[in-house]
Amino acid sequence: MHGILIIAPNWIGDAVMTQPLLASLKEQYPEANIDVLASTWVAPIYRACSEVHEVIEAKFEHKKLQWDLRKQLAKKLATKKYQACFVLPNSLKSALIPWLANIPFRAGYRGELRFGLINVALGNPSKVNRPPMVEHYLALSQALNQEQAVATAIDLTPKLNVSAAANHSVQAKLLSANIDTANIYVMCPGAEYGPTKRWPSSHFAQLAQKLIASNPHSQIILLGSKGDHALAQEIRSQTKQDAPIHNWCGDTSLDEAIALIGMGKAVISNDSGLMHIAAALKTPQVAIFGSSDPAHTPPLSDKAKVIWLNLPCSPCHKKECPLGHLKCLNDILPEQVFATLNTLQP
Repeated sequence: MHGILIIAPNWIGDAVMTQPLLASLKEQYPEANIDVLASTWVAPIYRACSEVHEVIEAKFEHKKLQWDLRKQLAKKLATKKYQACFVLPNSLKSALIPWLANIPFRAGYRGELRFGLINVALGNPSKVNRPPMVEHYLALSQALNQEQAVATAIDLTPKLNVSAAANHSVQAKLLSANIDTANIYVMCPGAEYGPTKRWPSSHFAQLAQKLIASNPHSQIILLGSKGDHALAQEIRSQTKQDAPIHNWCGDTSLDEAIALIGMGKAVISNDSGLMHIAAALKTPQVAIFGSSDPAHTPPLSDKAKVIWLNLPCSPCHKKECPLGHLKCLNDILPEQVFATLNTLQP
């Protein structure tokens, strides 16, 4: 086995949770180069995985077939003569490239009408009794050789490495903003999924004020995508004007966000991709869950604490609260998060 291709998932958190699969494949096939085809959005995650030989970036867009782009990529990948490919998304379009590239072994879960495009298909677990995502992806590592169990037990906690270039870039940004690197608290107020995963901005603002009151040297950085910038401004507007709170949403690349999270004293986040990055970097963190299920996508780190109220209506997995009260998040008070944060400090 000299070449394995991974077709990456489309979400940052999912991408983080595929790292144990990469570790397992590297353990089984140490001589093989593992390459990853990923959207520009998630490619930085794979640049932070030591098992990956090359990250091939593609400008994939959500819900678009982009047939010409896929044909072009397949032609390029065919020259690399991969022997195996693992297709991690369940979509039909994600299975097209390895099929067009004539990769002989194409494994994945049964997805939408892709019989033949995938030639080793695992059955999808029921939605009622879903395993944790890490285990879901890791199970694919047995597809190449189902008779032989992996000799070494693979650690189920994802691990990422911070690149030296990203670290240097973030250090320069912190220096120019006059931010002391020893007391950074990273707050991640966004969640791509929707409002039922977002702790209220007023709660984030109160927590920020508590952190500053307890340690005047605190520097709070609000981190996220461009889409989270307005949310972070809301938080900023509810705190004192001279408070050391910095809205960096949309002002860092994901590579830089990884580096910044790695140097944080603690991270406070919703159930989001940045939460999984903090866990993979073993940064102390408090993860706030609302409509989602911490049993399915927990932050996998012994330095993570989850706060979830486990209300009778949770987890509903809806993007908007069906009952209109959003108690699962509103009732998690800043005082509780602050007290939990204090149990994390060394």
